[in-house]
Amino acid sequence: MSVAGTAGAPRLTPRVREIVATALALLEEQGAEALTMRGLAERLGIRAPSLYKHLASKADLETAVIAAGVEDLAATLETAASQGASEAGGVIGGLGRLGVAYREFAAARPHLYRLMNERALDRERLPAGLEDRAAAPLVTAVGGDADLARAAWAFAHGMVMLELNERFPPGADVDAAWRAGLASFGGV
Repeated sequence: MSVAGTAGAPRLTPRVREIVATALALLEEQGAEALTMRGLAERLGIRAPSLYKHLASKADLETAVIAAGVEDLAATLETAASQGASEAGGVIGGLGRLGVAYREFAAARPHLYRLMNERALDRERLPAGLEDRAAAPLVTAVGGDADLARAAWAFAHGMVMLELNERFPPGADVDAAWRAGLASFGGV
């Protein structure tokens, strides 16, 4: 995690980085409900008021956690975009690789994924350029068309949420649905 603070985001000193890393662990272990200043302070072995020396509010904490998540997702997508195209003997295009990486990220870190995506995003508080960095592999994979990239992201997000919420009927071939959806964008 190398997110740098901006005017609206908390400055990420080494101590704030430690706090954010601990918050990420707490979030993934117990869910968003557990991400409280008091619970975090207990995990760190300090008193809750001490956290406010480093982060002014719970909103600052969540912003730092979301920024770390977006940075991790950006790195995941950048890696997927740069990898070779073969998987299990078949060929997967760039958009297909991104779809697989996005799906795996969300499945591995469902509480973080939800925190990153279930509420309005306060872009002014994120590090400058971070959201563009996370979107760049997808925009490139669809030939530079930002609107098509948004549509592909909306598809992937919808699929992820349906999977995370176990909304597909029993026996549904979710892998086939992913392949069909990505193919509709020209990505498989």
